[in-house]
Amino acid sequence: MRSLLRWLGFLVLGGLALQLFFLVRIAAMSVVDPQSTAFQRSEAWQLTTHGRRNGDKDWAQEWVPDSRISANLKRAVVASEDGGFMTHHGVEWEAIERAYERNERAEAQAARRAAQAARRGKAARPAQLRGGSTITQQLAKNLFLSGERNLLRKGQELVIAVALEMLLDKRRILEIYLNSVEWGEGVFGAEAAAQRYFDRSAARLSASQAARLAVMLPSPKYYETRQGSGYLASRTNTIVARMPSADIP
Repeated sequence: MRSLLRWLGFLVLGGLALQLFFLVRIAAMSVVDPQSTAFQRSEAWQLTTHGRRNGDKDWAQEWVPDSRISANLKRAVVASEDGGFMTHHGVEWEAIERAYERNERAEAQAARRAAQAARRGKAARPAQLRGGSTITQQLAKNLFLSGERNLLRKGQELVIAVALEMLLDKRRILEIYLNSVEWGEGVFGAEAAAQRYFDRSAARLSASQAARLAVMLPSPKYYETRQGSGYLASRTNTIVARMPSADIP
């Protein structure tokens, strides 16, 4: 029993030390731009070991300050990914519950589409999973966590999201998110995405271009090679219509 209690004590101390590590890293981000994220490092390893799907295109990422990111892109991403961004404190519990139910139905439909597409020898559009995680939660996951899905990782994501909201303001959270989020294979951040898809800087994105990038976010690698997708076009129009009412920092 004494040995068991000792090991439990070590686990608790290890967990507390990990949370302190996250807090220190987040506090530093108020003044220091993160050089990379856990997700980016994982993607770099995958590309190194398994090669690229999109030929010899280089890894693309360039940090740009908030002032050099179009307000159109900020509004589009908030409208598409997290309408309550300016009012929540990192987590929206009701949205998580609604998204869980909706995504279960979407995944079941996607599985049926995939089976039908496989019989025809074609690729099926992935399930459109959206609405559960806030921008802050997505940033927490990208910065520090693995891509695996389990309750422990989700719990850690929620803790980090709350810490991000406590230690950083909304402008900084959105700035880091837009500079680190994936927009295709080896394409990270708003500047790289704007250059890759529209041959212009992130500061000069139009409303429709910004909305198109925002719509790509749930499945960037899929839409990277399907820029003519009908869903991408129709969803872009929907986001453009929503953008004027999206609050941004």
